[in-house]
Amino acid sequence: MAEGKGSDRFKRTPMRKRPPHERVRDFHEVALGFTEEEALAEAARCLQCPNPTCIPGCPVEIDIKSFIGFIRMGDFDAAIRKIKEKNNLPGICGRVCPQEVQCEEACVLNRRGAPIAIGALERFAADYERSKGLIKAERGESTGMRVAVIGSGPAGLTAAGDLARLGHEVTIFEALHAPGGVLTYGIPEFRLPKSIVRDEIEYVKSLGVKLMTNVIVGRTITLDEIFDMGFQAVFIGTGAGSPKFLYIPGENLNGVYSANEFLTRCNLMKAYLFNGYDTPIYVGRRVAVIGAGNVAMDAARTALRLGAEEVTIVYRRSEAEMPARVEEIRNAEEEGVRFQTLTVPVRLLGEDGWVKRMECMRMRLGEPDETGRRRPIPVEGSNFLLEADMVIVAIGQNPNPTLTRSVEGLAVDREGLIITDENGRTSIPGVWAGGDIVTGEATVISAMGAAKRAAMDIHRYLMEKRKGIALSWIPHGSRLNPDSGE
Repeated sequence: MAEGKGSDRFKRTPMRKRPPHERVRDFHEVALGFTEEEALAEAARCLQCPNPTCIPGCPVEIDIKSFIGFIRMGDFDAAIRKIKEKNNLPGICGRVCPQEVQCEEACVLNRRGAPIAIGALERFAADYERSKGLIKAERGESTGMRVAVIGSGPAGLTAAGDLARLGHEVTIFEALHAPGGVLTYGIPEFRLPKSIVRDEIEYVKSLGVKLMTNVIVGRTITLDEIFDMGFQAVFIGTGAGSPKFLYIPGENLNGVYSANEFLTRCNLMKAYLFNGYDTPIYVGRRVAVIGAGNVAMDAARTALRLGAEEVTIVYRRSEAEMPARVEEIRNAEEEGVRFQTLTVPVRLLGEDGWVKRMECMRMRLGEPDETGRRRPIPVEGSNFLLEADMVIVAIGQNPNPTLTRSVEGLAVDREGLIITDENGRTSIPGVWAGGDIVTGEATVISAMGAAKRAAMDIHRYLMEKRKGIALSWIPHGSRLNPDSGE
C-alpha cells in the first residue's frame, strides 16, 4: 500500500454507517468499521513519528505507533498482538473510547488537518482477530498468590486480566447474573454489540481468571470473608451504578424512569428482543430525556428504536456544553432525536398516576463553573409546558453504597466514593480500588487505566509478600493525606 502523500495526509478515511432510516428500526450496530482497504489507507497516513505524542494520550499506554505500523505493512496479526500487550478489551475500546479527546487529540496531524483514526484502526484489528478466532492468551508462571476482584466491568476485567498475565490466581465476584458491568447493562447493542463483550470476557477468562456471578459483596459475602478464603489482595471495581434524580414534584409518577433502569431492562434483560424475553418495559409516544451525556443519547436512541414517536433531549446548557461525544450527538440528530437546550424541568404533571407533561423553565448561560462549562441561570417568568408521557432521567450516577457501608475503616468521601492514592491503595491494607467507584462517572478507558496502575501495585505488593519482606501500608496519594480535609 503506497504511503499517503501531500494533502492526502490530512484527509481522514471516514467510517461508513448504516443510514438513519434503516438503523432506527433495529438494534444492529450503526458504525460498520473499516474494510481492509480502508484500514490500509488510513494507516498509510500515519507519520510514524520518532517521538509519538499519541501514546501518552492513551490511558492504557498502547504502543499506537507500532500497531498502526503493522497495519501499514498488512500484518494484522502483529497489530492485534501489539495492542493486546496493553489492552485486553480492544474491540470494546475501539467502539466506545473517546479517542477524539485523548490519543487522537494528541496526534501530530491534528495540528494541520484530521488526526489518524486511531480508534477505528484499533477496532479493525480487534474485529480482524475475532473473524479468525481469538489469539491464544498467554499468562505468566504461577506465583501462588490469590487476588479477588470485585466487579466485572471495565476496571475489574482489566485488573483481572493484567494480574492473571503476571501469574496470579484471580477470581472475579460479580453481583449480577451476567458479567460486563456497564458494558453489558449500560451501553446499547447498536453501539456495543454484546457478542463483542462476551468474546472479550472469554479472552480474560482464558487467562485463567475465574468468574463468580450473583455474589453481592457486602450482602452475600463480606470483605473479611474474602480474605478468610485465602485471597491476599482485593481490587474493588464496582463502578457507579446508583442513579441520581431530579428531586422535583411528580418524579414518582408512572412513566418516569432512571436511565439506569431503562437501559438495564433493554440491554441486560433484553427487553428489546420482544420474542423470547418477558421483560416488561413501557415506552411512551412522546419521550423526554433529561441530560445530555452519552447515557442520555443512548436512552433517547433506544426509546426511538422501541417505538417512541417523538424523543426530546432536555438540557440546561447549550449544545456546545453537552458532555456526550460529538459522534453520539450527531447520530442522535440524524435519527430524529430533538434537542431542547437551555431548559430545565421544574415539575412533572400527571393524570391518573401517569406522567403527561413537564413544566420547564428557560435558562441562560453565565460565567464558567468548576467544570469549565458556563453556568446555567434561570430566566424568571419563562416557564412553559412540554408534552411528555414518558420521562427518562439521565443526569448521572452515584456509587452503590452496599459494599462501602459494609466495610469498617474504608475511607470514602462525601459522595461515597472510595478514597485512594495514585496507585489505587485504599485505607485498608491489601485493598485497592479503581474506576468510577473512585472518580465518579468517567469513561471506560479511564477506568481501565486506573485498574492497570492498581494491578501493577498489587503485583509489587504480592511479590514482596511472597519473599517475606516486612510490609508497610503507606498510601502516598494526596487523596489519602489526613490533612487534606477528607
